[in-house]
Amino acid sequence: MDNRRVAPGHYENFPVASILCPPQLRPPIRCIYAFARTADDIADEGAASPAKRRETLSRFRQILRRVAALGPTGDADLASDEWPEVFIPLADVLHRFRLPVPLLEDLLDAFAQDCSNPTYASREHLLDYCRRSANPIGRLLLHLYGIDDASAIKASDAICTALQLINFWQDLSVDLARGRCYLPMADCSHFGIGVESMAMQDEAARRLVHDLVGWSAEIMARGAGLPLRVPGRAGWELRLVVHGGWRILEKIRDMSFRSFLQRPRLTALDGPTLLWRGLRYAPEQFDPDELR
Repeated sequence: MDNRRVAPGHYENFPVASILCPPQLRPPIRCIYAFARTADDIADEGAASPAKRRETLSRFRQILRRVAALGPTGDADLASDEWPEVFIPLADVLHRFRLPVPLLEDLLDAFAQDCSNPTYASREHLLDYCRRSANPIGRLLLHLYGIDDASAIKASDAICTALQLINFWQDLSVDLARGRCYLPMADCSHFGIGVESMAMQDEAARRLVHDLVGWSAEIMARGAGLPLRVPGRAGWELRLVVHGGWRILEKIRDMSFRSFLQRPRLTALDGPTLLWRGLRYAPEQFDPDELR
């Protein structure tokens, strides 16, 4: 089953199972994406109440656990379940590639947290959310690439956390309009910001976003050496992913850190820049001072 058709219409900064990805890894990567995208939509899309969303995610989790227990021949048992387009292909790759189920459950924990639309008291609370919402994706990919040493996992966590934070600062204008806020409340208090009216507090809001961009850049720089350790086409893919995130930070800087007014995004015009930077890739290219 081609699960590329799952969850159409979502804008993504970075490619999923693109042409640079090793062909043998495209099916499991697409399955992971379909699993995460579908669960994220349960938590975030439509008009259901928070309690109903959590109830649906609980059913989603129960099917995941059943998939893990059934083994690779359990497709027929899944056909009548909800979301067969997610779980039938996942049943195969889960067992063929021995995907760590706890990492998939970490994602569901983060999505369940999203259902109540919480605020985050501090950067530490936001990092804990990223640990469950973003870092499992990187760890799953490292697992597929056969990389399992502690330094690589630490670098992967840094990249994934940074990409998640970058997405938050990129989406400020969209999220705030929907009543969703990932800004650490301690940072808002430090800069004297009320998140309900950032557009009316332009100078203070710009200083806040400036500081958060620098924080994200520092985290990204910690993991920037990882793409040179990932072999073959997957390493090239990761170079573009990292540079794509960095390019968003540059765009936020270039709009004077006013992403709370307008959403910056990558376009086709950024393609040549990203390709050139990918060809010349070096960890030293990621200097947080350039974004301050």
